[in-house]
Amino acid sequence: MGKKDKTKKGKGAEKTQAKTVKNLSNKMKKTLKDLGEDDIESVLAQIEQEEKKRLRVVECHVEPPSRRVNFSFVSHPDKDQLILYGGEYFNGQTTSVYSELFFYNIPNNTWTLVKAPAGPPPRCGHQMVATSANKGQLWVFGGEFASPSQSQFYHYRDLWVYSISDKQWKKITASEGPSARSGHRMVLIKKQLLVFGGYHDNSMDYKYFNDVHSFDLETYKWRKIVPVGTPPAPRSGCCMVPLQDGRVLIYGGYSKEKVKKDVDKGHVYTDAFVLGLDKHDATNTKYKWQQVKLGSQHFSPRCSMPVVTAINGQSAYFYGGVFDIEKDEEDISGNFFNDFLQLDLDKMAWRQLELTGKKDLKSKRRRNKEDGSEEEVPDNGDSEPGAEQEQPIVVSDDGVFKVTMAPKVHCNVQSSGQNLAEKSTVFQPSPRMNCGLAIKQGILYLYGGMFEDGERELTFSDLYSIDVRKLDEWKTIIEDDSSKMEWLGSESESESEEEDDDSDSGSEVETD
Repeated sequence: MGKKDKTKKGKGAEKTQAKTVKNLSNKMKKTLKDLGEDDIESVLAQIEQEEKKRLRVVECHVEPPSRRVNFSFVSHPDKDQLILYGGEYFNGQTTSVYSELFFYNIPNNTWTLVKAPAGPPPRCGHQMVATSANKGQLWVFGGEFASPSQSQFYHYRDLWVYSISDKQWKKITASEGPSARSGHRMVLIKKQLLVFGGYHDNSMDYKYFNDVHSFDLETYKWRKIVPVGTPPAPRSGCCMVPLQDGRVLIYGGYSKEKVKKDVDKGHVYTDAFVLGLDKHDATNTKYKWQQVKLGSQHFSPRCSMPVVTAINGQSAYFYGGVFDIEKDEEDISGNFFNDFLQLDLDKMAWRQLELTGKKDLKSKRRRNKEDGSEEEVPDNGDSEPGAEQEQPIVVSDDGVFKVTMAPKVHCNVQSSGQNLAEKSTVFQPSPRMNCGLAIKQGILYLYGGMFEDGERELTFSDLYSIDVRKLDEWKTIIEDDSSKMEWLGSESESESEEEDDDSDSGSEVETD
């Protein structure tokens, strides 16, 4: 028998694939016509043209940013300010993607919106880092834009720099950069930006990445890094932390794979890797992957958990996250967290942070007894375990969303053989994913994020702070009022809600 002509078979496969793409393209055009939407690339080109028409910088004091998730939130490199850029909001029917740049003045508790000429188009799922070089810069890479109906997605591969002093955006035209993606991570290490991972979704197929790219802030050139050693599996939404010695820690993340047609299976990672220069390389340019174990306390798997590094580089702080529970192929529910975690970057050890609560030694309460009165001793922090936990607290309930949180408990105080326990609670922001974390002057700030209740999404616009040196209590700067959040939902959702009301059943999340 003769050999099979593999060339002809290959061409046949290419023709079939091209035909499939063409059919999908025609189907998409029909869908867009029905929705009244333009092609997404045309929309973005129009936005970019409008941005180029802006000739001057506009600054104005504004109310706090609207509800959003998947934004960037960093501390100003020099001033006592925080910076928020981009993000998205879904109201149940339409998606809004933003290109707004906000500056929050911490001492004055004021927000400023800056509209500078020729800025980037709207995006979410991007990355932004701040540097004090050249009187302050913001570097933004990648991300995605979704059409209002979420029928179209566009992933960016562009790199932008914003001059904080000049209030000017500039698009960097450098070749050989990473492919288009969102959900990636980017950190600043010794005058270079390191980009890792992410994913790309074109509505027909998706791909996750585990490649590494470096951008030199002095030469303005991209370089693809191919480390030796076993790399992390492709993933998005991981935690990427710069270490003091110039290495980078990668922890966790998320990816999914096709199980069969129209069925995907998600995977949440709990592994950790360190990327650093290969000590055996004399040129000092090659990198090496090394898998590491993070010790001490363990916590349940999760993804979409943000991280911020303390100014001294010795600790990293994490908050919240989510773990999807797949009941069957179509029914997926998210278990959301409000754990406050610290990672010692020297010992590579976890610690779950328990807040002490604000102590007020001047506050005393008396309780009367039949045989007289007894003065209750205030909690001085030298307490013994044993207090019973109170019932969960409803931290948000507007008739649409209900989020509950189990309270933290002060331990019992022993005095003169009597158990004079005084139970109280220490407030903690509600469970959420992809909130923003930033540290300035030893104070950690938490902004926004998102929580799911079945098919409904509660997007936050709240702001909190906590002193990471004292770890006493969270302070509320902006309180979230979920009753003001618009949620339109779908007809199927409304029918489901009516069924739930009839059966007197609800959905809520409880956390410890």
